[in-house]
Amino acid sequence: MKLKYNYLCGMKPKITIITVTYNCEQVIKKTIDSVLSQTYGAIEYIIVDGASKDNTFSLVQAYGSRIHKAISEPDKGLYDAMNKGLSLATGDFVWFVNAGDRIHSEDTVEKMMQFYESDTDVLYGEVMMMDTNGQELGTRSEFTTQKLPKNLHWQSLRRGMVVSHQGFLPRLSITKPYIENNLAADIDWVIEALKKSRKNTFVPLVLADFEIGGTSRQHHQQSLQNRYAVLRKQYGFWPNLWNHGWIVLRAIGYRILGKARY
Repeated sequence: MKLKYNYLCGMKPKITIITVTYNCEQVIKKTIDSVLSQTYGAIEYIIVDGASKDNTFSLVQAYGSRIHKAISEPDKGLYDAMNKGLSLATGDFVWFVNAGDRIHSEDTVEKMMQFYESDTDVLYGEVMMMDTNGQELGTRSEFTTQKLPKNLHWQSLRRGMVVSHQGFLPRLSITKPYIENNLAADIDWVIEALKKSRKNTFVPLVLADFEIGGTSRQHHQQSLQNRYAVLRKQYGFWPNLWNHGWIVLRAIGYRILGKARY
């Protein structure tokens, strides 16, 4: 019999939230505040700073023990820093809410965990896309060509990232380190977790706010090449070639219709 999470029985899965930062003094406070304001009690908060040259880590330190673990040291890039966060995590589930991202509302985690069941290994939901002025552009499903499936499976990603990294919480025990020096490492990480997952639970909520314009967008050509290599590894040469042909046709179709903006 599946056991639904219930506050009365005292079973609170611990959520480890990890924030990776580097020279983010302009945005780090809104990220930290969105985590620390959560009404759900069983949260472990970790911040991994890449030896910022601005005041980022001073702002982090000002929160004191409210941030459970905080380190600042040089790293080899984003995914090296995220791997450091994973190595420090002790929660049941792990969630990357990086500098500039925000948890959508104060009761988001509380509401999300109402959908947890004992065999849930992945919780996932929508993210709200934001512009640099903080204006909502629509959910990822509304704003991009990729639609979040109600029944997520590792095969769901054969044509690209259908679930946002900011809206994906796997059980820590089914995660592995990110591959490094690859801008599509998040796709690979999500697929690997889904392959091991017993149950993927859709949460019909906006979980996080995400400001568009990250590293993969700034290095678009390299990102596409890295994605092709990751999906070829995961799904095989010929299926991946077919799927990328479909991706190209989809992109052309959306451009013609004027529907896709991202």
